[in-house]
Amino acid sequence: MKVHLDTDLGGDTDDLCALAFLLASPDVEITGITTCTEYGGKRAGYVRHVLLLAGRDDIPIAAGADGGLMGLRYPAGIPNETDFWREAIAPCPSCAGAALDLLGASIAQGATIVAIGPYTNLALLEAMRPERLAQTRVVLMGGYLPPMKEGLPQWGATHDWNMHDDLAATQRVLTCCRPTIVPINVSVQTYLRARDLMRLREAGALCALLARQAEAYEREYNHQALGKACALLPDDLLNFQHDPLACAVALGWDGVTIEELPLRMEIVDGYPVLHVAPDGTRYDVVTSVDAERFNQLWLDTVCSKRF
Repeated sequence: MKVHLDTDLGGDTDDLCALAFLLASPDVEITGITTCTEYGGKRAGYVRHVLLLAGRDDIPIAAGADGGLMGLRYPAGIPNETDFWREAIAPCPSCAGAALDLLGASIAQGATIVAIGPYTNLALLEAMRPERLAQTRVVLMGGYLPPMKEGLPQWGATHDWNMHDDLAATQRVLTCCRPTIVPINVSVQTYLRARDLMRLREAGALCALLARQAEAYEREYNHQALGKACALLPDDLLNFQHDPLACAVALGWDGVTIEELPLRMEIVDGYPVLHVAPDGTRYDVVTSVDAERFNQLWLDTVCSKRF
């Protein structure tokens, strides 16, 4: 299966977890990787570093948009490199339009586009090359579709980073194509745990990097406190696996329920909230997940590769 990954890798660890999952999954061809919310090619540099660790420098990379379609709500940060990467990683900038060219080439090959960061690159592609997104399957990680299940963090639309950070891009993409949506209500049920770290450390350089970044992210955000406060989360919670779940959905994993729902977007205090409405636009939406099965699938898949 052919997949193109559009990512803001270099912040939340689940982007790296998603890329490792795709690299380790059998019968998957990554036709290209583009980065969004860029810092002069820094995120693309991180991607290149990961691909070199995995022995996959054959995969094309292009640094995409630094900003948003009409600006970003919040500038996306870059974590301390010493904590997350052990060393400084050289940027990998691209010429203007390279990310759109790579996205277009992937679409021409029939690749599924998996967007696990803000959707700026996809919106720019539609603006410059209308109707290209409608020609392929698109999977979006993001969306808040209330309510949040009891026992999970009672988050709202402010926690749905991918859809709200570049709201103009979100609105354009949801208008120009009919993506499969993987909302945070479902993805927040999947997670990486501290008990998984020993196995990761023993599974090669890339998996050891995953373990390092998971610990660094936990030191910064203290998700274990959140796990202890929420009945449906483990006490040793390190991070959520939002982006790896979106990749599994793109690959056709059967552990999720996907329903076609009519959705209408409401902007509440500047943040997008999705509602089921009879007059809404119909999208395929992931509405449930076998979380324990997915958590084990991810761990088994990335550790079996031993890259």
